[in-house]
Amino acid sequence: MNHRFLSIVGLAAAMAFTGGCSVNKQTKATAVVEPVAGKPALEVAEPPVWAPKNHAFNPSKARVHDLLHTKLRVSFDWDKQYLHGLAELTLKPYFYPQRQLVLDAKGFDIHSVNLMQDDAEAKELQYTYDGKKLTIDLGKAYTRYDKYTLEIDYTAKPNELAVGGSDAITQDKGLYFINPKGEEANKPRQIWTQGETEANSAWFPTIDSPNERMTQEIYITVDQKYTTLSNGTFIYSRKNANGTKTDYWKMEQPHAPYLAMMAIGEYAVVKDKWRDLEVDYYVEPAYEKTAKKIFGNTPEMMEFFSKKLGVNYPWSKYSQVVVRDFVSGAMENTTASTFMEDLQLNERELLDKNWDGIIAHELFHHWFGNYVTTESWANLPLNEAFANYSEYLWTEHKYGADEAAFHHLEELGQYLDESETKREPLIRYRYADREDMFDSHSYAKGGRVLHMLRKYVGDEAFFASLNRYLTKNKLSDVEVAELRMAFEDTTGEDLMWFFDQWFMRAGHPELKVNHTYQNGALKLQVWQQQDTLYQPVYRLPLKVAIWENGKKTEHGIEITKANQVFTLPASTEPQLVLFDSEQQLLGTVEHAKTTEELVFQFKNAKALAPRLGALEELGQELNQQEMATLLQGALKDNFWAIRNLALDVAGRLPAKHTESLEPIVQRMAESDKKGEVRAGAIMLLSEWGEDEYTDLYKAAMRDSSYKVAAAGILSYAMTEAPDINQRLATFEKETNEEIVLALASYYAVKGGPGKYEWFMKQLKNAKGSGLYYLLQSYGAFMAVNPETYKPEAINMLSEMAQNHSMYFVRMAAFQTLMVHSERPEIVELLKEIRANEQDKRLLELYNQVSL
Repeated sequence: MNHRFLSIVGLAAAMAFTGGCSVNKQTKATAVVEPVAGKPALEVAEPPVWAPKNHAFNPSKARVHDLLHTKLRVSFDWDKQYLHGLAELTLKPYFYPQRQLVLDAKGFDIHSVNLMQDDAEAKELQYTYDGKKLTIDLGKAYTRYDKYTLEIDYTAKPNELAVGGSDAITQDKGLYFINPKGEEANKPRQIWTQGETEANSAWFPTIDSPNERMTQEIYITVDQKYTTLSNGTFIYSRKNANGTKTDYWKMEQPHAPYLAMMAIGEYAVVKDKWRDLEVDYYVEPAYEKTAKKIFGNTPEMMEFFSKKLGVNYPWSKYSQVVVRDFVSGAMENTTASTFMEDLQLNERELLDKNWDGIIAHELFHHWFGNYVTTESWANLPLNEAFANYSEYLWTEHKYGADEAAFHHLEELGQYLDESETKREPLIRYRYADREDMFDSHSYAKGGRVLHMLRKYVGDEAFFASLNRYLTKNKLSDVEVAELRMAFEDTTGEDLMWFFDQWFMRAGHPELKVNHTYQNGALKLQVWQQQDTLYQPVYRLPLKVAIWENGKKTEHGIEITKANQVFTLPASTEPQLVLFDSEQQLLGTVEHAKTTEELVFQFKNAKALAPRLGALEELGQELNQQEMATLLQGALKDNFWAIRNLALDVAGRLPAKHTESLEPIVQRMAESDKKGEVRAGAIMLLSEWGEDEYTDLYKAAMRDSSYKVAAAGILSYAMTEAPDINQRLATFEKETNEEIVLALASYYAVKGGPGKYEWFMKQLKNAKGSGLYYLLQSYGAFMAVNPETYKPEAINMLSEMAQNHSMYFVRMAAFQTLMVHSERPEIVELLKEIRANEQDKRLLELYNQVSL
């Protein structure tokens, strides 16, 4: 599972509600300890907001029965959005004799439950059903040596279930009908499923737990125009007399029930291959020609990961399918990963982005998550931390050390942002809701912890340990101790200390570092400043690099105390002391340096992080003329992220110090090889307010990169040229998100009421994160143009706020309605939306608003 929405979620939660309604203020509480006679009361501060929460313990699910095989025959009622199913489940007691079976089956109509008998008619069994659990009387006691097969006739009604979900998986109803009646223009009709965490039991009866494994067969009956996809191997397609067809898919290796899937739609299937295995890409026909450019690195990834792990891709085929309105970024269903529609890119869009990270993530799950599966959601990082780290491994292999380091910094930043309000152990048995596990701890922090483990044991031991872990635990479920023991058995070292502080304890080190030089020695003092009431004092093996007379020397140290001093040899005053020179530490480091040291660090450190850090800090500390001189080199750096940051720093300088930079920035705007950098350079020139670049902005609007064209639109708009509206109108038929959002930013303030129809059209066609951001501009448009308050717009916003599948879009629509919260009818509508909302994240925000 990929959680690309988490960054949007963080932004959404941070945004203040606007409009005429007031926001309830919450003050920090303190606890008062009752006084002892003769002594004053003591005031005790509340725990920090991020302190780990002590929820009830969540154990792994007890194995009462063992689900061996699932055979499904399914067909669909598109109008009612029902699935008609006939399930055959083969089971046996796990250990103790059993005469009762309890299955997960959410929101079904149960028509019959029968025991299948080889030489006799099926025997009807008695059962009870509460809408979530199907409890079946087996009629006799079965032992662990006795297999039995049940036949369950049922109808699944996913839309009648209460809505749940998480930041990573925005809904949990299991089965989704997209445009079921064909009434939405420009949207295909599709059916797809999403099982994680325990939502597949909303479309077939099962034991919906990650520590269960089953083989499966699925017979899918649909109209003949549709293409189907499921787990395992496609066996055959049979045409039926009523104009339908039945496709038969067979999965012969066991996997967890949450990994079962179906996808149904009108797809172009683009064929590829890895070794002798079939690799397919299912996309909408419009993207058939670019499918291999989007997914085409998949075979190389399969080869890379197979060799790195010493375990070949372990399944019968690999397919990847793109669906509309997906409730997550992607999902690693065994042999058939599902992806959000954002992956479908045209040739021009491919110039600016690729989706290798998410593609690698879902593929790596086929080892970590599918082949070896977490036994409980408490151990989710055994799935997600590895998938997250695969993004780094692939980037390092394919695109080099700097790109990998940039990805590492982004992931580290995502975790540190979350840690401001939440710090929990990676392996956490005390969660309030299993969906809470899908956060930047399980993903980003987990990936960074694996990187530290790799650095500590070394590459050979790291991948040998992973090979041992996969080989020993193949096709089974695991907990974190089994990962630790694989590393210990490989390296011969007790690693309990590492796993305890990084997997089992909350938080991260917050270090302050100081260095002084005297009498031929460097004294390095390190303080661990984290709150040790909630976080450990860490054991931190790392390296310190010292530069003397232009020569670099590295020293290994191990921090074990809250306050520790190290003495390192140095024959002369060091030019630079670089703490954690490998930049592998998960935590924060405060290390004061002179401007001379920072300049040296920027020019001489090879790693990306210290160079970016030095440039950012110098932007605050170096005098402006010296900064301008340094930027002349930074703007020409080989790595695009350095050039991008240099543009940002240059934008902070006063005009008198930018003369020497302007020609460089102009050349970047015209010819930098990275579209994102060209766009940034164009925006900087427009901020400097030089009208002489009007022709450059016009040229940018014709650039092959959508990012650059969008920057050209925004920059030309800032010139207030008399033909701006005419020029921008030529882009109004564009559907690319970058272009639409650029136009929306301008039209929100300057477009006038005449752009109402344009906004309405864009809002109807936008999707996902693009719709979220578009709603922000539309809110501004409504505020500037109150005459555009129309029933059509309010009805559309109301529909989005109440029924959109992505909760951050519902929130954005709610915010946009608040622009008109001075109107009584809008206040009543907002109250209705709040009353009907079931998502606890939104309710927490909505309840802060006084209506």
